[in-house]
Amino acid sequence: MNSRVTIHMVASLDGFIARRDGRVDWLETSDEFVGGDAMDPEYIEEFLKTIDCYVMGSRTYETALRFEAQGFGWAYGNKPTFVLTSRDLSRTRESVEFHSGELAQFVNGRLRPRFRAIWFVGGGAVSGECLRLGLADEVRYSIVPILIGDGISFFEKLDRDIPLHLAEVKAYKSGMVALRYQVRANPSEAR
Repeated sequence: MNSRVTIHMVASLDGFIARRDGRVDWLETSDEFVGGDAMDPEYIEEFLKTIDCYVMGSRTYETALRFEAQGFGWAYGNKPTFVLTSRDLSRTRESVEFHSGELAQFVNGRLRPRFRAIWFVGGGAVSGECLRLGLADEVRYSIVPILIGDGISFFEKLDRDIPLHLAEVKAYKSGMVALRYQVRANPSEAR
């Protein structure tokens, strides 16, 4: 099966995915870009159908549970959702599975044979590890029109430059800009 690993994150223009305390209260802005595309529910629904599974860290999982408790719903539908953690977290639905262990073995040995579109959706440590290990095929960066000055970085602890190729740019009426980059393979890296 030909699979694709995507890292996707919504972040501030200055590259933060959350405040230091984990809050993401800045995600909703009042900006309006008249020339942008609308994110209507039908478009979002069709797009989400293209994702086969989600992978996230424990802090992202806890944030998703908080959003659900506040009435915003579970953002990942019934898709298989893998939470990378060594902690004992509460499992609130059948589609969630916890994993601890070596990330490359998990992605290449378990996820790639089963899923075509694998989406890493946070956080910074997980995204950084995915790139360091050469597992990512593309990076999608949705930039919210705000600067927050400090917080949790989109990518934590990169140990080298990661060359990218800009594949798509899309602007939305909300002022958000979505960038899609292909990760350019380093010939010395083995998958």
